[in-house]
Amino acid sequence: MQIEPLRIDGAYVVTPRQFPDDRGVFLESFRADHLAEQLGHRMQVRQTNISVSARGTVRGVHFAEVPPSQAKYVTAASGALLDFVVDLRVGSPTFGKSESVLLDENNRRAVYLAEGLGHAFVALADHTTAVYLCSQVYAPAREHGIHPLDPALGLAIPDDITPTLSPKDATAPTLREAAETGLLPRFEDCQRFAADLRG
Repeated sequence: MQIEPLRIDGAYVVTPRQFPDDRGVFLESFRADHLAEQLGHRMQVRQTNISVSARGTVRGVHFAEVPPSQAKYVTAASGALLDFVVDLRVGSPTFGKSESVLLDENNRRAVYLAEGLGHAFVALADHTTAVYLCSQVYAPAREHGIHPLDPALGLAIPDDITPTLSPKDATAPTLREAAETGLLPRFEDCQRFAADLRG
């Protein structure tokens, strides 16, 4: 598999090697050892999540307090989604910036995002199934969100998509509001936590 860094520090896109034949296709969707070569530490998978979404569903922007936050490894088992990594770390050179990666059942790519980064996606097809590997279990008191349609983020939702948000995501604060209330993680704390993981 090929693992390439995105422009946001701590985020990677993973492109697996696929082996098709007349029966279908085989691939390795996750390799802890290969990912560790990039991260400098092994991702401990403590929870896996699956979401099934209708076209237009927007999930996120979600993040968790650091430490320990929650690193994520996301792929599309079926359908197609546009995955967004959002830098919410105050003090980061790319604070407020985002990157998007198409994940679908053809390219079988995955996105890894480190602790402290925000995550969102929009489903581009009905019955889109996203699979998340998470480094920590869900901790509701430490989980937060930013409104995914905040103009300050400028997430590139396709023009032919009518976004559908959960009530929780629809009432999430803007990036500015979250920053002003001290809700966002600090870049230096995320760097320190990453260094601790690397030992």
